[in-house]
Amino acid sequence: MRRFGAVLAVAAVALAAGCGSGGGDGGDAGSGENGQPVKLRFLSLAWQKESIEANKQIVAEWNSANPKIQVEYVQGSWDNVNDQLVTSFEAGDPPDVIHDDSPALSSFASRGFLLDLTGKVPAELKNDIPQAAWDTVTFSDGKSGQGVYGVPFLQESQVLIANRKLLDGAGVRVPTPDAPWTWDEFADVAKKLTKKGAYGVAWPMKSPVNKVLNLALNFGGTFFETRDGKTTVKAGPQEREVLRRIHDQLYTDKSADPSALGMGTADPLPGFFAGKYAILPAGVYLRQQVAEQAPSGFEWVTLPPLKGVTSQQGAVSQTLSVAADSEHPDEALKFIAYFLNGPNQAKLAKGDWLLPTSTTAAKDPALTTEENGWDVATASAKNLVVAPFLKVNGYDEWKSKVATPAMQEYFADKISLDELATRLVEEGNKVLERYSR
Repeated sequence: MRRFGAVLAVAAVALAAGCGSGGGDGGDAGSGENGQPVKLRFLSLAWQKESIEANKQIVAEWNSANPKIQVEYVQGSWDNVNDQLVTSFEAGDPPDVIHDDSPALSSFASRGFLLDLTGKVPAELKNDIPQAAWDTVTFSDGKSGQGVYGVPFLQESQVLIANRKLLDGAGVRVPTPDAPWTWDEFADVAKKLTKKGAYGVAWPMKSPVNKVLNLALNFGGTFFETRDGKTTVKAGPQEREVLRRIHDQLYTDKSADPSALGMGTADPLPGFFAGKYAILPAGVYLRQQVAEQAPSGFEWVTLPPLKGVTSQQGAVSQTLSVAADSEHPDEALKFIAYFLNGPNQAKLAKGDWLLPTSTTAAKDPALTTEENGWDVATASAKNLVVAPFLKVNGYDEWKSKVATPAMQEYFADKISLDELATRLVEEGNKVLERYSR
C-alpha cells in the first residue's frame, strides 16, 4: 500500500512534544485527576486537504460531545512517522491513538509497543468491518500467540483509469464490476489503442514490487510460502504470470511505453491528458488528481480491476492503534469507535479517495455515485484479501534490496524472467534466513 504520497514536514520534536498522555491515573472512564477531563493525543497522518479537514472535523465533533474525554489532534507525516514513533515508544511517551498502516504494526506489536485489541473493540465496529480487513492487522505477539494491533479503516485497490473517447473510438467493450476485462482482453484492447505516437497503456514502475505482488493474486501468485514455521520465496508459474504479461505489453505487443517505466504513479498524467496513453493502471486514489487536473472537456472513466483466475488483489490497511503505554486505553478505544463509525469512515474515505473497510460506509451515496468513478472504486473492495507479504518477517529488506532492483531490470528487458525468478528466490531466501534465526 502506498504511504499515501504525503510530504508533510514535521519535526521529531513536534511529535515528542505533542504525544504525552495527559490526565490522571485511569479511574473511571472519562474522568481524570481532580475531575479534570481525560486528555488523549491523536497522531494523524492525513495529508490531503480534504482528509485533514475531515479528520479535524470528527475530532472537533467528538470533543464537543465528550467534555470529559478531550482529544488533541497532532499532525504527523508518512515520511518519517515510524522513526519518530520508535523514539517516542522507547521514551515511554507515545501518542495514545496512532494512525499508521498495517505493515508497520508487526514490528511494533512484537516489541510490545501496541495494545492488543483482541476482545476490546466494540461489537458494532468489529462487526461492521469484514474479517479480511481484520486479517491485515492480526500479527504475532512476539511470543506464542496472535493479537489484533489496530483497527483497519482505509484500503486501496488497483483499478484502470482510461480515456473514454479513445475507448469509444476503438469500439472496445467498457468493462463493469460484474463483467471486468480479463488480462487477455486487456492485452487485446491495449493493442487496439496503440497508434503511431500513442500507447494503449503506461506502466509506471518506479516502485514495482507491491503493485506486482498485489496483482499476482489474480493468478494465485503469493511469492512466499511458509512450511514448518519457515518462510521462503517462491517464483513459480503463478507468480510469473503478471510479470510476463506486463513484459509482453512492453516488448512483444509494444502496446505499453517503455519510457514510462521509471515514472511514479502520477507522472504519466500529462501524457494521459494529451492522448499519449489511453489507460493507466493505478491505485484508486489517483482519481483525485485526474479529477482535479484534467483539462476542460477531457472524458475519463474508472474501470474495475482485471481478472485472471480471480480478481483478488492483495491489500494492506490504514489503521488506528492504541499505545501500550497509554494511561487511558479505554477512553482511546471509545474515541476510535466513534472516529471510525460508518458515517465517519465515509467522510475519511472520500477525503482520501480510498476505500472504507466499513460495510456501512461503503453504502454511503457519496461512495456509490458514478461521479469520479466512486461506484466502480467502492465495488472493487470486494476483491481485496490480506496481502501475503504482510506476514513476512524481512519483507521490507527483500523488497528494497532484492525485488525492486531485480524487477526494474526485468521490466527494462535487461534480464530474463528466469533470471529474475532465480534472483528473487536465491537472494531473497538469504535475506529471510537472517530474520528466522
